[in-house]
Amino acid sequence: MTNVRTNLLDFDRNGLRDFFAGLGEKPYRADQVMKWIYHRLESDFGAMTDLGKSLREKLPEVAVVAPPKALLDKASSDGTRKWLLGLDAGNAVETVYIPEPTRGTLCVSSQIGCGLNCRFCSTGTQGFNRNLATSEIIGQVWHAAKQLGNVTHQQRRITNVVMMGMGEPLLNFDNVVRAMALMRDDLGFGLASKRVTLSTAGVVPMIDRLGEVADVSLAVSLHAPNDELRTQLVPLNKRWGIGELLDACSRYAARKPRSTITFEYTLMKGVNDAPVLAKQLARLMHRLPAKVNLIPFNPFPGTQYQRSDEAAIRAFQAVLLNAGVQAMVRRTRGEDIDAACGQLKGKVSDRTRRHAEFQRRLAAQATEVQAHAA
Repeated sequence: MTNVRTNLLDFDRNGLRDFFAGLGEKPYRADQVMKWIYHRLESDFGAMTDLGKSLREKLPEVAVVAPPKALLDKASSDGTRKWLLGLDAGNAVETVYIPEPTRGTLCVSSQIGCGLNCRFCSTGTQGFNRNLATSEIIGQVWHAAKQLGNVTHQQRRITNVVMMGMGEPLLNFDNVVRAMALMRDDLGFGLASKRVTLSTAGVVPMIDRLGEVADVSLAVSLHAPNDELRTQLVPLNKRWGIGELLDACSRYAARKPRSTITFEYTLMKGVNDAPVLAKQLARLMHRLPAKVNLIPFNPFPGTQYQRSDEAAIRAFQAVLLNAGVQAMVRRTRGEDIDAACGQLKGKVSDRTRRHAEFQRRLAAQATEVQAHAA
């Protein structure tokens, strides 16, 4: 019979203390091990020299430190780096590191695929398999930190983490919250709360629950200023419309003094980039402390959408700025390695029919183009 060992990356501080208590050890042993795992990025219990010899010999029998393993490591010409991290059953997720002069941001996935099927997102075309375990979420940060030479409190390459990769984080609530706690814990990666951001398409009840249990920054994938258009782009809007979503954001902001909600708005040519829509968006933003990230659409094979022209993007931004709304245009990074916003595609053993349907549409489009050319 195979002995199943516990992955210590699945535990936050309290969970790890409970695990060590179950071994008959004092709580401070868990704290020591956390420092080895997250400060020194050590996975070999034998190297944890301030543990007693008997404990160092016992741990490998019952536990492991096992982040996902990289199947692919790609670097962009702009310094962005993307890892494809392998999981079970042929699944894999993508994690992206974006270096900037004053920060290093890691974009982390929360699910294998995504069940929301937003029309302009490459991830959604792959369908959905399952939620990631806590170890698979924090393991992305651990792997990236190890590869980048990140040393907590000394040479911190990763200064910010955004839950904006594959999946809807609030539909994997407990595991995501536990992983974010490890990102922020002084014995973990020690990031300030404002430097950990969760991005959601608008799962309203879980926004309220997040406000009760976690102190992190909130970003909302809005992409349209009225319900009719947003429902076309973000089907989740059928369940919770913009009014309910903004009310939840207001409640979240009220719990976090001096906090600002970030609204993400992907600009697509002739779809949601008209000045009249910018005026509607400005009126919405006046309801709460908000800023807008304007994201030029990043194309992917088979999509029906196009990136807005630069003039249209700047005109949209100008309407918001003139209305007193803080609005920035996000610079596209990692596009040459398909690591830009909305382009992430891992390997998904799809439990839905969505990927097969997408492939059929691609084939039909190709046949139509060939017939037209002939």
